[in-house]
Amino acid sequence: MTKPTISLQELRAKIGHRAKSAPAHHFWGLHVHLTKLETLEVAYQEAKRNRGAPGIDGETFESIEARGLGEFLAGLADQIRAGTYRPMPYRRREIPKEGGKVRVISIPAIRDRVAQGALRLILEPIFEADFSDSSFGARPRRSAHDAVEKVRTGLRQRKHRVVDVDLSRYFDNLRHDRMLAKLARRVVDAKVLAMLKQFLKSTGKRGVPQGSPLSPLVANVALNDLDHALDRGGDFITYARYLDVMVVLAPDSDRGRKWADRALERIRREAEAIGVSLNTEKTRVVQMTEPRAVFAFLGFEFRWVPSAKTGRGYPHLTPRRKKITGLLRSVRDTLRASRHLPTQVAVTRVNVITRGWVNYFRVGNSSRAFGNVRFYVERSVRRFVARRSQRRGFGWKRWSNDVVYGTWGLFSDYRIVYTRAKARTSRTES
Repeated sequence: MTKPTISLQELRAKIGHRAKSAPAHHFWGLHVHLTKLETLEVAYQEAKRNRGAPGIDGETFESIEARGLGEFLAGLADQIRAGTYRPMPYRRREIPKEGGKVRVISIPAIRDRVAQGALRLILEPIFEADFSDSSFGARPRRSAHDAVEKVRTGLRQRKHRVVDVDLSRYFDNLRHDRMLAKLARRVVDAKVLAMLKQFLKSTGKRGVPQGSPLSPLVANVALNDLDHALDRGGDFITYARYLDVMVVLAPDSDRGRKWADRALERIRREAEAIGVSLNTEKTRVVQMTEPRAVFAFLGFEFRWVPSAKTGRGYPHLTPRRKKITGLLRSVRDTLRASRHLPTQVAVTRVNVITRGWVNYFRVGNSSRAFGNVRFYVERSVRRFVARRSQRRGFGWKRWSNDVVYGTWGLFSDYRIVYTRAKARTSRTES
């Protein structure tokens, strides 16, 4: 994330302190901060860092900077200040999902990404003060690994009855009136609320666009009431949410089963209140002590297995099978698209995919999965080079590991990190 300028940092800190110290305070006078060039420039740099495809107008970062970034930001500031700014329609892109379904990504124009990013910079510290500690998605200094660790801790505490929740098309179905009402609990600046309404309405009658800078903040605000409701059972249940993905863990007892049922009913009511329904096919209750019991959360599969050393059970985390096949498919497609490039360049492209995947999953019990991934990635690269050399096979004898991992530079760090503290140390050292 691009570090904001000092004055913007101070502004955000001041807003956040006020929001935390006065939970009932209503914020106004925010619109003027959206027109400051420093706010818009930070939003622009964040959008550029995230890269992304052009919006419906075809404008790119290169074309904006060729004309002059200062002129672009000043023009956008003038439009916001005068109240003439209007967001453009989104460019829709369909991404295939399992089961033949597709996920629609809405790509805003860069000017709209900047305006939304500026809104997020000003509004985020207000709502961060209100958010629950059980919410982990798209929040500063919180990560998917933190959510995974909370679930793992709950399993260690023998909370073996798991409510695995799936919300049906969450981002597509959020009701705009309910979202604006929740945002207006804290923000009473009419011009800011008007901009928020413009962004919401630009997607249609319902939903928030996946792919816009403002959507994760709005999605978290939508479920904040649910988070705090379930937090009240914190002495007995464990609850973790990452955007629209959530699980509840309770003990396997009469009281625990009642708490699990009550939690699921509360989730259903809160979801329906904002226009969302549960996916009844995927929402389920899992008893982890039953044979072959498993549930998925944030790409990991959780099981309760006996330790080979002590015989006592522990939470066992491995990458989901579809995440492994997805990685290998990406490696295959990348090599196919790189057949006219030098070997080192093609390997570098593969490394970008593999390194990110391994760094995410190395916090679990992934050694066997990593061994398989390493074998198949190396074999794919060997086959790629052999075909370019018009040779058959995989060159196991022709090219040693020193050549593959040294000369070609194929990624080789498949170490497992078993604790969060070690994982953080590893990331700092790297």
